Amino acid sequence: MMKLLDLSLASPAENLACDEALLNWSEAGDGGEILRFWEPREPFVVVGYANRVAAEVNVAACTARGVPIFRRCSGGGTVLQGPGCLNYALILQIAAHSPIASISGANKFIMEQLRVAMESAVGNGQPEAGIAVHGHTDLALVSRRSSLVAPRKFSGNSQRRHKQALLFHGTFLLDLDLSLVNTLLRMPSKQPGYRNNRSHTDFLANLNVPAARLKSALGKIWDAVENSGDIPEPEMRRLVAEKYSTAKWNYKF
Repeated sequence: MMKLLDLSLASPAENLACDEALLNWSEAGDGGEILRFWEPREPFVVVGYANRVAAEVNVAACTARGVPIFRRCSGGGTVLQGPGCLNYALILQIAAHSPIASISGANKFIMEQLRVAMESAVGNGQPEAGIAVHGHTDLALVSRRSSLVAPRKFSGNSQRRHKQALLFHGTFLLDLDLSLVNTLLRMPSKQPGYRNNRSHTDFLANLNVPAARLKSALGKIWDAVENSGDIPEPEMRRLVAEKYSTAKWNYKF
């Protein structure tokens, strides 16, 4: 049975460390499968594991606005987090011959589950738009009326794998100040074909639906049952101190 954990911690470093700690917990055979939700309280930038900060982030603009920069343990591109974002993390056990036994298989299986959940959750909030998977791990709003209207991304996702467990996590844009994305992030060094070099504000879209509705749909599709909220706090604190609060990690590349 998958556990449901709705837990937003005080700082970006703690929230990023918690996702990795839950993965390590499950890998050790103690944590099981988990669906976690969290919502950021302040703006901050998160680069993917292999991203170069200077190439992806307007560091001067972040410094001027007091927006910190962090690095996550999974791949993918650079994102702006802040109020108006809903984050989720899936911790899944990797079984032989299962749909998630490979990287590509996990991408395909999990993204389809997310797409179905979003279709049910968005509903009247976007009556003229459907939901589609683009670029392997993006969710985008697509026009139901015209194929000439370009898809607009509202969710990016990535994964980190161990031998026995994987972390698949991402962000849903609900009501983020998208103009701030243009200010703080550079155009990505790598972009999916469907972006067509559009600016951040032309490419991204907010869902404008309550976070509670998305949480309910995702909890239902993953059969997640709320638990006591236990987390491997010593491991999380170790990761905060040794990794997510250090320039050595956050500015690694």
